[in-house]
Amino acid sequence: MSGADPDERTRVGLCAACAQARRLVSPKGSVFFRCGRAAEDPDFRDYPPLPVRACAGFVEAESRPAADPE
Repeated sequence: MSGADPDERTRVGLCAACAQARRLVSPKGSVFFRCGRAAEDPDFRDYPPLPVRACAGFVEAESRPAADPE
């Protein structure tokens, strides 16, 4: 999986390598994955319970920045 740390992929599942997901880091250092599909499709949750093992919206990401600014 491009751009996904193997340990993170184990903890997070598909979101760690999905082009739709945004990796967010809180000021306290907690890491959250927000689903980009949720803004347009109510079938997707903003912050899905992790690890995500199956997802109809999964799109393999080529590379991912460490965190997206809000």
